[in-house]
Amino acid sequence: MTPTPAALAALHALCFDTPRPWSEDEFATFQQSPGVYLCVRDAGFALGRIMLDEAELLTIAVTPARQRVGHGRQLLLAYEDEARIRGAKTSFLEVSAENKAARALYESFGYTQVGRRKEYYRAPTGERIDAIVYSRRLDASPA
Repeated sequence: MTPTPAALAALHALCFDTPRPWSEDEFATFQQSPGVYLCVRDAGFALGRIMLDEAELLTIAVTPARQRVGHGRQLLLAYEDEARIRGAKTSFLEVSAENKAARALYESFGYTQVGRRKEYYRAPTGERIDAIVYSRRLDASPA
């Protein structure tokens, strides 16, 4: 069963403060957008989008009590598998420079930094945080 936009927003709010969590309306809009797909597992979800032969990981969220035991890895694999099925050759994403756990996950899959967006995110404290842009070819196996 596909989670409702409200359920996706509730989990996203548990997982993020920087970048800010997305609203129910934002998830509803994404789910109705062309090329957007949702990968759901017991502990969370990954939301991706295909544009021509490129995939973008929009967000990935794992229930906080179940983080750091492989669920994020399973979701990233599911996102990439679906992207390949839909014809994507490359994948990209952006992540807060301060999100060390997510950065380590992406790097373990072979994602490499291809850009940096200075002061892209605003933390709840008002502090500005850089976004790191990663990319990888989907025809290469994860490390």
